[in-house]
Amino acid sequence: MDFLNRTIQINLLDLILITSGFFVVFIISLYNSFKIKIFSKKQERFFRSFSGSNIEDSLNCFLDRVEEVNNNSIKLENHCKEIDRNLIKCFQKIGVVRYNAFENVGSDLSFAIALLDANDDGFVVNGVYSRDGTCTYAKPINNGETKYVLSAEEMQAIDVARKTAKKLQ
Repeated sequence: MDFLNRTIQINLLDLILITSGFFVVFIISLYNSFKIKIFSKKQERFFRSFSGSNIEDSLNCFLDRVEEVNNNSIKLENHCKEIDRNLIKCFQKIGVVRYNAFENVGSDLSFAIALLDANDDGFVVNGVYSRDGTCTYAKPINNGETKYVLSAEEMQAIDVARKTAKKLQ
């Protein structure tokens, strides 16, 4: 027993170094096994979606899918550009003003409505209510202006429409 104790004491540093070396190798092996497991899952996920028997077939299949997605993306981009071009022509700005056209008629039954697109083209409709009847007038608007005389309510409806569009942007 004394011999064993003396041998251990003499070789203690060597035993510590050897044990530490085994411990470091064990930690590195454990780390590598986790990395391999993660890589295996990624590889399995990658190859799961391919039916090819080898990596070349799988990569060709992948490239075909990428090309298909790229073509669809180009089609969608062109479609969105066409929608944007058409949207400029759509009525985007709407203004409504209710008012009394005559003092002896209450309840703000007269109205002016402005419908404008992105370029301030459109029209304004004015409905004037009186006790005897209702008259409706429409005036075209080009670039925010018209060759016809606008009433104060029609101008106000156009201003409301322009301000509404600014709030939406």
